[in-house]
Amino acid sequence: MAFLTIVIALVIGIIVYKYFLGDPNNFEGFDPKAKYTAKEIAEILEKGHPKDGNLAGTIYKGGFIVPILIAMNLIVIFFSIERFVTLSRAKGRGSIDKFVEKIRTMLEKNEVHQAVEVCDRQRGSVANVVRAGLEKYEHIGSDSGMDKEQKVEALKKELEEATSLELPMLSKNLGVLSTSASVSTLIGLIGTVLGMIKAFQAMSQGAPDSTQLATGISEALVNTAFGIIASTLAIILYNFFSTKIDNMTYSMDEASFSIVQDFSSKTTK
Repeated sequence: MAFLTIVIALVIGIIVYKYFLGDPNNFEGFDPKAKYTAKEIAEILEKGHPKDGNLAGTIYKGGFIVPILIAMNLIVIFFSIERFVTLSRAKGRGSIDKFVEKIRTMLEKNEVHQAVEVCDRQRGSVANVVRAGLEKYEHIGSDSGMDKEQKVEALKKELEEATSLELPMLSKNLGVLSTSASVSTLIGLIGTVLGMIKAFQAMSQGAPDSTQLATGISEALVNTAFGIIASTLAIILYNFFSTKIDNMTYSMDEASFSIVQDFSSKTTK
């Protein structure tokens, strides 16, 4: 799904660049009432200046790197939406802190079965881990074939396994965001360098080609802007989601510790 999403983002970037940003109406010298050949339209797009205040035409002048950078921005947006939805579901219903506190209170009252029902209502990753621990709590509590130390270790192992099953789902696709933060800047830098090369080539001639100079500067600035935007969004969102995951992981550990401590204190053999 991640690969397919990246491909879709790239296709959308190319379509936006070619048909929206590359609309001849965005450029000077184009008459909508006149009939042009494909070659003439290509020349208008290549040599024509964007109309005053026309941002789409200016962005088009950024060159072939632009659709790639549009795709990078879309990738950041797509995967951020996916992470937001996934982590919202993983959070479950209501406050995680209140849920953990409620579980702790119910364990103190020896209401293990009722605590399992609370987990079913809460749902989410933290509730899944707690539920697995509580089910093991009930199962080994009456097992006479194990001593206290074995029971505690079995409970710890169950909680660790349940946590390890939840963590990959929480951190899935975060690597795409972290990679996008670095790659977007580098791709934007490539576009900047190519644009500056065109600008210096125009200036190196006896009579500077103003069209080529303007195109080179536009390409450099547009690619720089798109690269920085994608990188900034990716960094901010990556840190945001990482913080949410850390908070949920902490809640899992806190709840697991409470379950183990309660079981250990109430088990004599």
